[in-house]
Amino acid sequence: MKALKKLSLMAVLCLGLAACKKENQIQPQTNLFEQKLNSKAATANAQAIVAGFPENFESATKGSYTTANVTLTSGSWSLNDALIGNLAADAKNGSQSARIRNTGILSMNFDVNGADVVSIAHAKYGTDANSTWQLWYSTNGGSSWLQSGSTITSSSAALSTVTFNTAITGNVRFQIRKISGGTSRINIDDFSIATGDGGTTTPPTTTPGDNSNLLMGNPSNAVTSTSSPENYLMQGTYYSSSYSKSRAVPNWVSWHIGSSDLGSTSRQDDFRANNTLPSGWYQVSNSSYSGSGFDRGHNCPSGDRTASVASNSSTFLMSNMMPQAPNNNQGPWADLENYTRSLVTAGNEVYVICGSYGSGGTGSNGGITYTIDNGRINVPASTWKVIVVLPNGSNDLSRVTSSTRVITVNMPNTNGLNTNWRTYRTTVNAVESATGYDILSNVPVAVQNAIEATTDNQ
Repeated sequence: MKALKKLSLMAVLCLGLAACKKENQIQPQTNLFEQKLNSKAATANAQAIVAGFPENFESATKGSYTTANVTLTSGSWSLNDALIGNLAADAKNGSQSARIRNTGILSMNFDVNGADVVSIAHAKYGTDANSTWQLWYSTNGGSSWLQSGSTITSSSAALSTVTFNTAITGNVRFQIRKISGGTSRINIDDFSIATGDGGTTTPPTTTPGDNSNLLMGNPSNAVTSTSSPENYLMQGTYYSSSYSKSRAVPNWVSWHIGSSDLGSTSRQDDFRANNTLPSGWYQVSNSSYSGSGFDRGHNCPSGDRTASVASNSSTFLMSNMMPQAPNNNQGPWADLENYTRSLVTAGNEVYVICGSYGSGGTGSNGGITYTIDNGRINVPASTWKVIVVLPNGSNDLSRVTSSTRVITVNMPNTNGLNTNWRTYRTTVNAVESATGYDILSNVPVAVQNAIEATTDNQ
């Protein structure tokens, strides 16, 4: 079945076009919707280090954690709950490195022109406990930020280097955000930015840590680059996705659910446009689905993010929605969401990847609808979901075995559905054949071969 993962997605996006037509329905143009989700191979050309980098934090001093700007060799940086350390316990190449505590941020106050690769040396400070951190970037002068790559864990007192294949063109600036570990500190050194010929569009090569949205893999090798508008990687704190500019819906969304994600926060219902999409891209609004006969169907559900207002609100971005037939969204799809959360409350954690494909669904207005919002939003023909179930624990990826429970469903996007989600169970291989994705790509191939060929029967 692995060979099927190389199928052209051109055929996939046309699945709904062969269905019978209803008069007055807008149909997608061939050159708009029959596109393969494209990812390029990494460039073999040598890459040039941006002037002023690597930033090694040797050219200035800052002895307190109080927020302040510091002028370094590369430019002005803001150090928030961070300082420049030169103690014996500071992990460093040379005499100094940056040291961050709590949820401190190390941020560039200036832009560089393009960044294909960012590499960063990191370590925990002395005997402090482990901490995690993330790389974020801004292409609009710091007005808004997106995460690049996966969450990184600093667990060794010796420096190691992590590389992010960012593939960003134009003006960009970066920041490092420490996100866990409390007062435990981390050291950052040798922050390097390199550019090539603009062809580096492979996904981040970092190994995600436990609970990361992309721990099980990046199904379509999505990248955060406007040169890949049909397979655009959007990395967020609460879920990650591959977004299609022309279809104006996610190709897929991936997230983790643990007990800490489920709380008592009420449903925010603050449907809104995602204004962090690249400049010039159409932003689906909260009213774009009005009168269409389709629900604003969550990919990552509101109910999976009830630990805080921020987490719940994040699920109401319209970039997390797909036009979903009401009896699909409110019926077996919702029941499966509830069942998934019951697995978590029973002592498990789960990794979920879901999405949609094809064109042409049937909503409450009847007939086959190919697009809504004056042709701007594609209506998928099918919705699918893959759920990897693990008992609570650590080292999650290594705990996925040939006996791990994997629930996979593929549901037609119509109102004539059976109400029992179990009716639509299938194999991961079947969904991969329909989409061309490699859904559990970070799982060892031998384990993939076992679990992806099995239909859940519990």
